[in-house]
Amino acid sequence: MNGLEAALGEARALAQALEERAPAARVALCPPATLVDRMARGLAGGIIEIGGQDCRAEVSGAYTGDISAEMLADAGATLVILGHSERRAYHHETDADVAAKVLAALRAGLEPVVCVGESLEQRQAGLAVETVERQVQGSLPDAVAGTAFAVAYEPVWAIGSGLTPTLAEIEVVHVAVRGALVRRFGDAGGAVPILYGGSVKRDNAADILAITDVGGALVGGASLKAADFIAIIKAA
Repeated sequence: MNGLEAALGEARALAQALEERAPAARVALCPPATLVDRMARGLAGGIIEIGGQDCRAEVSGAYTGDISAEMLADAGATLVILGHSERRAYHHETDADVAAKVLAALRAGLEPVVCVGESLEQRQAGLAVETVERQVQGSLPDAVAGTAFAVAYEPVWAIGSGLTPTLAEIEVVHVAVRGALVRRFGDAGGAVPILYGGSVKRDNAADILAITDVGGALVGGASLKAADFIAIIKAA
């Protein structure tokens, strides 16, 4: 829940920098719903993709305040983040809820980025791998097979805390997520991007992105300023 009209200037600065030096990675911005349309229009024709931060499973209806996948697509989005740890924690979303939203995203032609991750209590109990494997299984409907989607591992306890798992801890979970994807989707599961999210910053991005099965980053606070985000993109 960050970003007013001034954020459009940061987006334009990011776009200009990437035009001058093409990045090695895909780059997407997922602003609040109030900025999706303006950002999509302002960056039209460029390489930056625009996504939403969440959507509701239904197409429309008496759900005041919610955003459907179709609304995001109509505003210019091409992808959407689903099952973010804050949605799971503050809105009590279950794996089944997330799976329903994934179906909605596919229905609207959006690429889903599905988040998984353990709490501090689950990690301390030695349940990190078991938790994310269960979330991968429960949050991805069969319909995603053969479509473009990504999984993002974001340890709940690292979000906004400034804390980051060790590189070895990140690798263990990413390898486990990869295994769960391959077991579920066969060879195609080996090609699904697995992003890492959780206090990714300019000074740790290169080391994190070099880890086995880390195929990108889901960046939070460090994406709010173009200069910080550019440094992370260059590390890819």
